[in-house]
Amino acid sequence: RLQQHGLLPDAGGWHPGRITPDLDAIILGMHARTDNPELIRARELGLKIYSYPEYLYEQTKDKIRVVIGGSHGKTTTTSMVMHALKYNGMAFDYMVGAKLEGFDTMVGLSHEAKIAVFEGDEYLSSPIDLRPKFHHYHPHISLITGIAWDHINVFPTFEGYVEQFRLFAEMTDPDGLLIWYGEDEHLQQIVKNLQNKVASKAYYTPDYLIEEGITSVLTPFEIYPLKIFGEHNLQNLEGARLVCRQLGLSDQQFYEAMTSFGGSARRLEVVAANERSTVFFDFAHSPSKLKATIQAVKMQFETRELVAVMELHTFSSLKKEFLNEYHGAMEEADQAFVYFDPHTIEHKKLEALSPEEVSQAFGGQTEVFTSSEKLFDLLKSMQWTNKNLLIMSSGNFSGVDIKAFGKSLIQP
Repeated sequence: RLQQHGLLPDAGGWHPGRITPDLDAIILGMHARTDNPELIRARELGLKIYSYPEYLYEQTKDKIRVVIGGSHGKTTTTSMVMHALKYNGMAFDYMVGAKLEGFDTMVGLSHEAKIAVFEGDEYLSSPIDLRPKFHHYHPHISLITGIAWDHINVFPTFEGYVEQFRLFAEMTDPDGLLIWYGEDEHLQQIVKNLQNKVASKAYYTPDYLIEEGITSVLTPFEIYPLKIFGEHNLQNLEGARLVCRQLGLSDQQFYEAMTSFGGSARRLEVVAANERSTVFFDFAHSPSKLKATIQAVKMQFETRELVAVMELHTFSSLKKEFLNEYHGAMEEADQAFVYFDPHTIEHKKLEALSPEEVSQAFGGQTEVFTSSEKLFDLLKSMQWTNKNLLIMSSGNFSGVDIKAFGKSLIQP
């Protein structure tokens, strides 16, 4: 995308000579290191350095800010709000963590829009700003989808992780609204401790039905068929509805928009399908996401077997102390396979894992692979009649083209 707009430098590498006193500001991403030569030069010159979320706040501080956080579902919920606003012709700025249909970029800033919709990530802001990203935005409307431990490398205890969401909830504008998933016990406690300092509204799973592989949401005025499915997605939809209501959309306007919402990239994305089988690719990598995603596919296709494949790829998932959090996470699948690359563990400087340790952590019913070639050869050899394949990872199984593989496996 940078190349399309002529924004890439002529050569790779770091060029501190490009950092000069006439620059207005530096925007520093999370993946730079503190010893980055360009960052060192910027600090020597005393230039203004923004983290990415800091800069987004600076550009939208005079707008109504909507921030959607949570351990899971924040990208999808943000996407739903964006889709509904665009469908109904409302202008807004945005930042979201996935490529969405109908949007050329994952961030959009303008002078005209009065609303800004941000996905609120709890990860750190930059190497020199160790606050969670969503602590920068100071929302007028905040939403928390739920809390399930993630980012163990930054938040080594669950209590410390939950604390970040408590602080985020408290940062909601006193005249604004905190919207939260009412079944989450950690959110129940956070809201209780707020003691009405911030107005709050809980949401739950809406009424729905599944007929012939299509999920529809039931409302007092109409039944709306959806392209998405799964209770977790329906909860996201309900949270997004309450956000859009605060922004001036009627429920009818929102639901009508949702009938054309197809989801975001790598969120239960269909990569291949025929009348007998479907291959899904999903970003799921944490225990709660695995459970919710597997459950969603099983409920939607009750008469089909489900083969679930998951890659341990993130720092948290590959850490020995965290592995037991995955116990039972894939038990609803008819067959479950887990893959990890020992080289990734070395690269992240973590303690080595054995396939036996990983299988035991998951509950002993998963087959574990350290060769993606062997895993995908096995999948290729299987019969795919009346059977779905769910591939889950925040990586790519050490270089596998998942979409091409899915299409080769399932012919339309």
